[in-house]
Amino acid sequence: MKKLIIIGAVAAGTSAAAKARRNNENISITVYDKDSFISYSNCGMPYYIGGEVDDIDELTPRDVNFFKKKYNVDIHINTEVIDINPSKKMLTVRNNKTKVVTTDTYDKLIIATGATAKMPLSIRDASRENVFCLRSIKNAQDIKHYIEVSRAKKAIIVGSGFIGFEMYENLVNLGLEVTMLELSDKITSILDPDMSKYLRTTLEKKGVNIKTSVQVEEISDNSLKLNTGEMLDFDLVIFAVGVTPNVELAKMAGIKLGEFGAIKVDRYMKTNIEDIYACGDCIETFSLITQKPVYRPMGTVANKTGRIAGDVVTGGSLSYHGNLGTTIFKIFNYEVACTGLTETEAIKTGIDIVCCHNIKPNKPIYMGGKEMLIKAIADKTFGKLIGVQIIGEEDVDKRIDVFATLITYGAKVEELFELDLAYSPPFSTTKGPVNYTGMILNNAMHKGRLLISADQLDLRQEDIQIIDTRSTKDFDSKGHIPGAINIPVDKLRATLSELDKNKPIAVYCNKGVTGNAAQNILLNFGFKEVFNVSGGHRFYNETR
Repeated sequence: MKKLIIIGAVAAGTSAAAKARRNNENISITVYDKDSFISYSNCGMPYYIGGEVDDIDELTPRDVNFFKKKYNVDIHINTEVIDINPSKKMLTVRNNKTKVVTTDTYDKLIIATGATAKMPLSIRDASRENVFCLRSIKNAQDIKHYIEVSRAKKAIIVGSGFIGFEMYENLVNLGLEVTMLELSDKITSILDPDMSKYLRTTLEKKGVNIKTSVQVEEISDNSLKLNTGEMLDFDLVIFAVGVTPNVELAKMAGIKLGEFGAIKVDRYMKTNIEDIYACGDCIETFSLITQKPVYRPMGTVANKTGRIAGDVVTGGSLSYHGNLGTTIFKIFNYEVACTGLTETEAIKTGIDIVCCHNIKPNKPIYMGGKEMLIKAIADKTFGKLIGVQIIGEEDVDKRIDVFATLITYGAKVEELFELDLAYSPPFSTTKGPVNYTGMILNNAMHKGRLLISADQLDLRQEDIQIIDTRSTKDFDSKGHIPGAINIPVDKLRATLSELDKNKPIAVYCNKGVTGNAAQNILLNFGFKEVFNVSGGHRFYNETR
């Protein structure tokens, strides 16, 4: 190969160019991008709008000159590839400023055309100067400029993904009154319904204004109409409802698409056409756990797949091993993260699972510890951890990264307890949240310490005895699960005769630990079917 051409110069395209040059100094590398900014941080844009990042240049540290000097790569901005002719290995290229159209040839081609923010076409009159999406540096500049010039006071964010929540926080920090709208009946698609309910309850207690199961039907100058008939006033609207892969150029060239409408590639980023590769937000990847196709338009995936493409076209052997969809975002003082499969996804895939909810502080309370809620999903057949979701205030990133590593290497639930993790009171508890999660799952899967979720308990109210093991004071003052009787754990042994050994029993405390102690007592005294309510009364109450 003498000539490599790359279409697209954000995360994947520039990663591909840099890796290709590291492998080979003798080839010509040319990159075309229709935008005027390259190699920028999409994820940092909400913080630029909110003022936490002072200068837009901090999000665009590498320009055309940087790549020419460091990598001897020629990047042409404001230049769009409008046609690919695979049989002739020829591109048609248009300069979007001068409108001059030229052609170029390649030996190998990498497509890294990215994705475009979705703007619902069904909404009437959505094309207005105060209606935005956030995908490019120009979008960020336009939003920030409009807020400053118009002195906006009210904003509406459509969509409850991580961009939506990050924009919510940053607009509130600018002094705006913000409302979030979500088409689904739950917020944030990365969480299971129970965790979503918990997050929503938590955020609404802090004043976050969220409306679910609503759809925007029409937008006028300063108000919009919902499918419920409600009218909402605004100064600006930001749509954050996901992205669509940019694949029109690939489709015209005869490149196959996958089931999610993105470019289909193999583990080496090869398309179905010889010498054409693709990477980044325009491609379909696959799950590390199920090996089934997924669409993950994320910066981490873009950088990895770009590096692989650049390596392979220059004779390397890198390949893609799949992803877990590991995601994290913050909203005010809360951190939300996930990795692997959700319970919903695992059930849909046909995996027999066990789930647990674990509420533990990131470090001792006497050292200022903050509680985090961990939901973990394990494959009952193989005993492996396959998914985790966390909501907390501190160190969520530390724990989700440990869980992602464990899932990547196929850890079994009993191995979580065996981990020799760092401990000192300023950093963790002696049995850290990760260790404790392993203990709960191992007990449930191998020691007969069965768990029952809040939703499962609601469905079994008629056929199950429910015991609240907290103090009588907590039972009376803090509420309790409907149908529960109060037997504090220290009185349980003396009241065993009052319980029916032939009827299933569910025990619970505040967060699960004392419930487990009560479960052990009952099992040791010959009760056959005893469940501990996962997450205790705390989680049950917050998700009803």
